[in-house]
Amino acid sequence: MFLEVIIKEKVSIINSGVCDTMSELEEVDENIWEMKKEGGMNVPGRVYASKKLLEQIKQDRTLEQIKNVAHLPGIQKHSIAMPDAHQGYGFPIGGVAALDTEEGGISPGGVGYDINCGVRLVKTPLKASEVRGKLKELLNVLFQKIPSGVGKGSRFSLSKNELKEVLEEGAEWAIENGYGVEKDLKTVEENGRMSGADAGEVSEKALNRGKEQVGCLGAGNHFLEIEKVGNIDNEEIAKEFGLQEDQVCLMIHTGSRGFGHQVCTDYLRETEKKYKNVVRKLPDKELVYAPGGSKMADRYFKAMSCAVNFAFVNRQVIMHQAREAFGEVLGLDYEDMELLYGVCHNVAKKETHKTNDGRRKVYVHRKGATRAFPPDHKKVPKKYRKVGQPVLIPGNMGEGSYLLRGKEKSMELSFGTAPHGSGRTMSRTKAKGKFWGETVARDLKEKKDILVKAASMPVVAEEAPGAYKNLRDVVDVSDDIGVAEKVLKLDTMGVIKG
Repeated sequence: MFLEVIIKEKVSIINSGVCDTMSELEEVDENIWEMKKEGGMNVPGRVYASKKLLEQIKQDRTLEQIKNVAHLPGIQKHSIAMPDAHQGYGFPIGGVAALDTEEGGISPGGVGYDINCGVRLVKTPLKASEVRGKLKELLNVLFQKIPSGVGKGSRFSLSKNELKEVLEEGAEWAIENGYGVEKDLKTVEENGRMSGADAGEVSEKALNRGKEQVGCLGAGNHFLEIEKVGNIDNEEIAKEFGLQEDQVCLMIHTGSRGFGHQVCTDYLRETEKKYKNVVRKLPDKELVYAPGGSKMADRYFKAMSCAVNFAFVNRQVIMHQAREAFGEVLGLDYEDMELLYGVCHNVAKKETHKTNDGRRKVYVHRKGATRAFPPDHKKVPKKYRKVGQPVLIPGNMGEGSYLLRGKEKSMELSFGTAPHGSGRTMSRTKAKGKFWGETVARDLKEKKDILVKAASMPVVAEEAPGAYKNLRDVVDVSDDIGVAEKVLKLDTMGVIKG
């Protein structure tokens, strides 16, 4: 057990938001730090990070928020921060918490505003040399076909009844309406549909926001990225995933847009209003939760599931548009672009996990965190079951991304979870003050031969590589502690930012 390991080092942190005392982080194993249970904490805090990453994590309120989350009732084992963790709303981004479905509850802040922000990796049969000469044209066509940027909506409009079908059927709706092929559903988390979604639990305001947003990228850290397979860490597993060196792929990163944001806003306000006594007992009102077994918990889960399905459809439609673009520019047949896998971030799932006192059904909150189930898990697609779930971890525009696979240790350490990205080291406001978008784009082209297409240069400044942690540091920790094993690196060729 980790608690039996000799303490190697102690790091002190100040928790100004919870109490005036000093808390200690103890390194209980390499890259595993523990915050002792004290005061109103129901479990210890746990941080997975190298010493370098920990110093970056300490620069904001992440550790304070991990301690705050540990106060939630029914929380199991630990309040967890992944190596890419940074400050969020109530819960840190990169936070994981499993709350008993009866003794605990479900927290909208533990899911976040961009419900089911997620990533897809799409394979092509092409080599980088076959794409490089037409890369600029390809980016232009993708940019024309897939709306991106602040306030940009879809190129087609859904009726309210059609949107309700989207919310309850998920990616199955997209396939039935010609946006993809049946096999796409086999390699996406939940097969592209959260069961139990009920559009009747979604507000009119959310419905009105969602009608015009299916098939658009949005802004912020969302992107389309043309990548090539770079360094391969595990040739055998790469082969199982159907990838080889220099092969071109497309990564899609976006979520539930304004629809998901509205669902979160609606339920945060309603939950705060209904459970005022709960709020008063919490160290931070942003942690407000709907108690397990309550009508509110059931309603929020059904509405959240609608937003999850909205995001599944959004990425499916974008993938359809991307297939058309690759066909126009590079002559690929539609099904030449095969979905390797699609993961969720920002979600709560009802799962059964081994806890300190037996197996329990819990709401696993993964906020800015990626499911990473191991080999032989029934939720892993059959084609990958013997090797484990593909885990997609995007970095920044200059670093590319990593493909890993879930490992058995993830079930013990993090409820089957890995990081979701490299994680920010500075706010968007600070990044815009430090970086100039045109300069960032020029440097990426001249120094790394990476083309950038963006709706606005301020977004490029916000997303400058220097605003993020080092991706390799994050994936190395994940590999070292055993939650996910490195398979291969994906190097950026061209990127579209909203």
